[in-house]
Parts: sequence; C-alpha cells; structure tokens
Amino acid sequence: MLDAAARRLIDAPLNRLGRALARRGATADGVTLAGLGLGLFSAALIALGAPGWALWPLLASRLADGLDGAVARATRRTDWGGYLDIAADFAFYGAVPLAFVLADPAANGAAGGFLLAAFYFNGTTFLGYAILAEKRAMQTSAQGIKSLYFSNGLLEGTETIGFFVALCLWPGWFAPMAWGFGALCYLSGSLRLIGARAAFRG
Repeated sequence: MLDAAARRLIDAPLNRLGRALARRGATADGVTLAGLGLGLFSAALIALGAPGWALWPLLASRLADGLDGAVARATRRTDWGGYLDIAADFAFYGAVPLAFVLADPAANGAAGGFLLAAFYFNGTTFLGYAILAEKRAMQTSAQGIKSLYFSNGLLEGTETIGFFVALCLWPGWFAPMAWGFGALCYLSGSLRLIGARAAFRG
C-alpha cells in the first residue's frame, strides 16, 4: 500500500548511489546477494536471541535490496537479475519469522507458523498475478521499474520492513504482532484474488 509513495521518496537518492556503485565496479547481482547475506545474518542474530543487534544488518539488507535495482538501471537490467532479486526477497521474508520461532519455539511457534503460511499465500497471489499480467503484456511502474509485474496490495515491502523493525524492537510482542500481521497478509492476498478475478476472468 505504501510502496508507491516510498518509491517517490527514495528512487532519486538510490539511483545516484547506484550509479556511484556501478562506476566502482559493483554488479546488481552482487548487491542482491550481499543484501541476502545481510538479511540471513540478521535472522541468525534473532535466532540466537539478539534481535536488537539484528536490526542493523536487517536495515542494511533492505538498503541493498533497493540498490540492486539502481545498479542494474545504471548498467544492464536482466531477467535473471529480477528473478534473483525476488527469490532473495522471499528467502529473507521467510527467514525472519522462522528465526523468532527458533529463538523461542514455545512462545512463538504457533504464531510464527501462521505468519509463514500467510506469507506463502500472499506471495502465491502476487507471483500468480505477475505471471498472468506478463501473459497479457500488462505493465506498471507504480512500484518502480521492475522485472516482474508488481501488483499493489494492502501489505507490500514497506509495511513488511516496518513490521520486521517492530519485531526487533519489541521481540516480546512477536506472537500478537505475528497473528495480526498474518491476518492482514491473508486479507491482502484475498483482495488481490478478487482483483485478479476482475482482471483475468475474461
């Protein structure tokens, strides 16, 4: 819901930094993998019981997630790069809830399982929509220039990053926050299904 507004604020500085990194030899794929590594390191810190320390590599990983596209625009965009980017995003998004479950299975297991199932459903509606949009040659740049069709939703990357930051700041509230965010993910995916029915039924 907030991604389009966020892109208007961050695209210009990200593009400048992306061009600077490209001049120094950085590649978009390398930035994507660095971001994934930082995200998984953040998840490892959470699993080890240090969510406060995990906040910093988590934020750095999301900066890298924005920069890989900026580097690609400054050099050469490829379908592989877009594919790698979305795969890395989904790996990161799943690792954080799993880390909270591993940190305290008794307190967080049920809520974490529900949240991961909600992510799975919401992600499926997102990727399925992208496939059908590509089949129909649909295009959008509302969330920036992407390799995939990014359908909007109630919860997008901006909201998910904010949610993860909140989890790191208040880890004792993981269970109620996970139940609530998971329910919103199911709502977001359901609304996308309704939109897909209107867009693709004919």
